[in-house]
Amino acid sequence: MNSIKIAIVEDHDIFREGLILVLNQIDQFEMVFGTSNGDLFIDYIHHSIPDIVLMDINMPIIDGIETTKKALKLSPDLKIIALTMFSDVLHYSQMILAGAKGFVTKNASKYELQQAITEVYNGGNYFSKEILQKISFQIIHKPFFQDYLTIREQDVLNLVCRGLTSQEIAEQLFISLKTVEVHRTNIFGKAKVRNTAELIIWAIKTIFLQ
Repeated sequence: MNSIKIAIVEDHDIFREGLILVLNQIDQFEMVFGTSNGDLFIDYIHHSIPDIVLMDINMPIIDGIETTKKALKLSPDLKIIALTMFSDVLHYSQMILAGAKGFVTKNASKYELQQAITEVYNGGNYFSKEILQKISFQIIHKPFFQDYLTIREQDVLNLVCRGLTSQEIAEQLFISLKTVEVHRTNIFGKAKVRNTAELIIWAIKTIFLQ
């Protein structure tokens, strides 16, 4: 397996250096660039494109949201994972709209970082459990979902966004697995998405835009 080339854009030097140290311990990862400044990262990708970018959101000069937008204009296939301490869904939504493929909280374990990077590198999306829980809370309280989905569909969407499998959802809601799958199919149809990752992105965008 080729090594996954990773760049880190994070303005806290101690955290960035610690993250580099942790990720360098993983055999298939190769740290190729680290900076505290979004502008310097934009300069970097003019001549070299990493496989994965770990992007802080709150940075001086140019924040992670604007850096992500600029970077993806230069390299549309760039895969960016947001690093965040924020609990505000607004920031998740803005990063998704900018083009981020996932979110990892800054207190994530080495294993979770590895999982997130590998998943996004392979073409998927990744959202930490803390962020999924925050999104699920918004789904319960957002009027749009109440108007757009049935009560049971809201229940299923909420649990999907919390990371539960169809079997776990069936057990929690005391319904059959087949019924869960029918609700999932209906939700996917209403949201015009093909899979769970797209559904979560749709939910985040909906929370922000509606």
